[in-house]
Amino acid sequence: MAAQKYCLALDLVDDAQLMAEYKSYHQNIWPEIAKSIKDSGIEVLDIYCVGNRMFMIIEANEGFSFDEKSKNDANNPKVQEWEALMWKFQQALPWAKPGEKWMLMEKIFELK
Repeated sequence: MAAQKYCLALDLVDDAQLMAEYKSYHQNIWPEIAKSIKDSGIEVLDIYCVGNRMFMIIEANEGFSFDEKSKNDANNPKVQEWEALMWKFQQALPWAKPGEKWMLMEKIFELK
């Protein structure tokens, strides 16, 4: 079992054709993208969608760091190409800072 769990949110552009195309890309992500995710320490990454709102759940090992992943992604031309392509389908949440995409969600409840 992974040591850390993170939940993030992002919206898609509210256009049925673009949302279908985005989902299609995620049925067969580029191998370089899967490798960069796994290499960062992410063991499980699931994306859910309702309407145009997306929810991502990440389970990562103890070595995972968003800062480190961000640095590695910035130096990976294939990841940059993927991110530029995905931005065509994505739109920032209303409270996001300029250029901010997936936003970390605050955990407010846990049933024990």
